[in-house]
Amino acid sequence: MFRSQVLVCGGTGCTSSGSDEISKVFEQEVAKADLQDEVKIVRTGCFGLCALGPIVIIYPEGSFYSRVQVSDVAEIVEEHLLKGRPVQRLLYDETVTDTGVISLNDTNFYKQQKRVALRNCGVINPENIEEYIAMDGYQALGKALTEMTPEQVIEEIKRSGLRGRGGAGFPTGRKWELAAMYHADQKYVACNADEGDPGAFMDRSVLEGDPHALLEAMAIAAYATGADHGFIYVRAEYPIAVKRLQIAIDQAREYGLLGENIFGTDFCFDLEIRLGAGAFVCGEETALMRSVEGKRGEPRPRPPFPAQKGIFDKPTLLNNVETYANVAQIILNGADWFASMGTERSKGTKVFALGGKINNTGLVEVPMGTTLRTIVEEIGGGIPGGKKFKAAQTGGPSGGCIPAQHFDVAIDYDNLIEIGSMMGSGGLIVMDEDTCMVDIAKFFLEFTVDESCGKCTPCRVGTKRLLEMLTKITKGQATMEDLDKIEELCYYIKDNALCGLGQTAPNPVLSTLRYFRDEYVAHIVDKKCPAGVCKALLTYTIDPEKCKGCTLCARNCPADAITGSVKQPHVIDPQKCLKCGACIEKCKFGAISIQ
Repeated sequence: MFRSQVLVCGGTGCTSSGSDEISKVFEQEVAKADLQDEVKIVRTGCFGLCALGPIVIIYPEGSFYSRVQVSDVAEIVEEHLLKGRPVQRLLYDETVTDTGVISLNDTNFYKQQKRVALRNCGVINPENIEEYIAMDGYQALGKALTEMTPEQVIEEIKRSGLRGRGGAGFPTGRKWELAAMYHADQKYVACNADEGDPGAFMDRSVLEGDPHALLEAMAIAAYATGADHGFIYVRAEYPIAVKRLQIAIDQAREYGLLGENIFGTDFCFDLEIRLGAGAFVCGEETALMRSVEGKRGEPRPRPPFPAQKGIFDKPTLLNNVETYANVAQIILNGADWFASMGTERSKGTKVFALGGKINNTGLVEVPMGTTLRTIVEEIGGGIPGGKKFKAAQTGGPSGGCIPAQHFDVAIDYDNLIEIGSMMGSGGLIVMDEDTCMVDIAKFFLEFTVDESCGKCTPCRVGTKRLLEMLTKITKGQATMEDLDKIEELCYYIKDNALCGLGQTAPNPVLSTLRYFRDEYVAHIVDKKCPAGVCKALLTYTIDPEKCKGCTLCARNCPADAITGSVKQPHVIDPQKCLKCGACIEKCKFGAISIQ
């Protein structure tokens, strides 16, 4: 028994900031202080507050240290672990109050969260199956195999109201029921862990922090649908997740939780990892299945649906990581427990990857129905620099922008669709008043064009034409007729693209047109970018009242666009100006502005 446990975040974010080395130095310093029998160092998954990494939490006190450096470790061991005095300067400031240090769960970031899918992330060592078992791991699988029929398992998932967490929110229990209906000599369950949306890292964090939760859920799904083999399709760009998944699979086999006659029953199930090469289209279920088979990742028409004809033309059940991460808890705690959270038609919780113009960048899990304002202002800590909230993009390239007028919308599947967005996998990108919404639409469309598999003309050609017209707008070369053409083309692509990714590609354009049409008009008619983002529409000017004639701007202009005598106001030639911003950076008097 250890008197203290030092939890070091081992998620990708903190690892990239050096938490591996911090963990090693902790081991060395603890040994140097002869505390190795009293203090345990644990590498965990993501704690959620990614902006504060590297993160270290010490229990039983729950002291939360942020932005820890290797040079801080010896002091923490000496002061905290030896003398019992937390190092105040490294404590997360929100945990330090006038009355003392409060629990992390009482901070604004955590107190409104409800962790179900992320329940073990940042709590256990993901590479140790015994720690997962100690947190009731594999009890749900045991219960399903020994106390429930496959039909009862499916009914429990149906009653819970769990909907797919990776796209449009199809009822999970219904999907399982359809997969169970079809009989074949071989059936599969599969997991979509491709997660290609810009700014999304929810599934990655579950894989890195709690891989056994996925394995247990997939085994339950296999039992319910009559499958005996599974595939986890995960992108190769997730090396930590892949490593921990393989460790978990090997450990589960060793403990008899994968393989033959699991829990002494006649149920047999095993699974394997298939690596994706980073193709966004392989997040679409039929393209994913072709890729699993070793073929080019391209979607195919449906029907037949995967439940009837999936991997290797066999009936296949496919869910994403977050969907599976809820399954064991539903079986263990009951459908009513899960259904008590959320809204009438969107049950449970949702994990969001908060990014963009937000103070608390990171991972959050909140009950469905939580308002966007609560997520941004309270959990996310608001927008840096006192800037105003302008919009939030949900659903990535398939989603849309939620404007400030819908800041108090209760986030669930139906409400987001009603206002022109979608839940998607759960990326939530926050934008402030300095964001150009035309440029945002262009950014997501550039991504879609680059990632289109090219199989169908509406997506391959249509999105490229859309991008060309958006580019014309950002350069001030478009007409109002182009705006009409853009809308017409958007709806054509939505109606005719082969797969869901192509059909939703115009969403960022349509939602920004719906809520920020005035910005499009300003770009076209006034030849101005209201947010000052689109370079071609910017004009750099020098205020003669503020200019001291120091010549610093002229000497640093790479295009020789600035002229003027010493101690006399200077002038910028707009025809020569590259709009690089070098003059603004060098001016010490704030004389240069962008209009």
